[in-house]
Amino acid sequence: MTTLNLGMVGAGRIGQVHAANLAARVPGARLVAIADIAFEAAQRLAGQYNIPHAYDNPEAILDDPAIDAVIVASATDTHPAIIEGAAAAGKHIFCEKPIARSLAEIDGALAAVDKAGVKLQIGFNRRFDANFARVRRAIVDGEIGQPHLLHIISRDPGPPPLSYIRVSGGIFLDMTIHDFDMARFLLGSEVVEVYTSGAVLVDPAIGEAGDIDTALVLLTFANGALGVIDNSRRAVYGYDQRVEVLGSGGAIQTENKYPNAAVISTGDHIRRDLPLHFFLERYADSFALELAQFVEAVVHDRPTPVTGEDGRIPVVMALAAAKSLHEKRPVRLDEIAPA
Repeated sequence: MTTLNLGMVGAGRIGQVHAANLAARVPGARLVAIADIAFEAAQRLAGQYNIPHAYDNPEAILDDPAIDAVIVASATDTHPAIIEGAAAAGKHIFCEKPIARSLAEIDGALAAVDKAGVKLQIGFNRRFDANFARVRRAIVDGEIGQPHLLHIISRDPGPPPLSYIRVSGGIFLDMTIHDFDMARFLLGSEVVEVYTSGAVLVDPAIGEAGDIDTALVLLTFANGALGVIDNSRRAVYGYDQRVEVLGSGGAIQTENKYPNAAVISTGDHIRRDLPLHFFLERYADSFALELAQFVEAVVHDRPTPVTGEDGRIPVVMALAAAKSLHEKRPVRLDEIAPA
């Protein structure tokens, strides 16, 4: 079996997840180098997973002819340059979302990928979750008829640090972007218009940082279906990730994932343990599966399951949602142009 040699840029939280999966859960892959401007973090991760090389910049990875593909798990503002550099070096690319915060940067990166003829996959891991994949299959197979209504509930157990909120690009680019991708993926239809309402209900400091922490986004799809995304930065009971689709012939819904299936019943109440706490626990399997499918796409020369265009469109949706919130009106996606 062909072994794919990978280099990874970024030794932070998601980089650590990818390193662990590549070490034990992704057949045919070998992580041979890790780079991070925080060199000690790169060294620690290399030591933990027996990665041969650690660097303090991505250039060493891009210049290494033995590396076949690059995982981009660094800060968002570094993504376009690394993508363009990897493409110029003839290396295939797996990039965490979002590709960038501006469409002009995204289009430049995608043009570089097209010119080089390399493969690109975007890290929308929720597509690889078994629950959401089952919803998609029910729609594709016509089990619930024609979709009419989509409801995505996506609530975090607590807000991220204010230092992150100040540089993240806002809730629509750092949180809802996953839900925008899921909406397209599940219904198999493009969103043509969004209408957003938002508020600061969790922490006034989030509003002072220029963001919101609670949002509803109404979606209108090209096939006529309607959808709503329900976001909160804080659900005190844990990570809340649910989906329901109502169709002409029925409905399908998914529930949260729990650490066990036990239910305690007494004379006073019926209860169970809280859901898995956050995304690292809830989506552990999907993170491994997305990398496995990237490796398979490269090794067997197949299309990647999440393309550059799949990465671009949710950013358009995020920009439209922000515009809708600011202007207090529905915004069509074709109003959003590169800037």
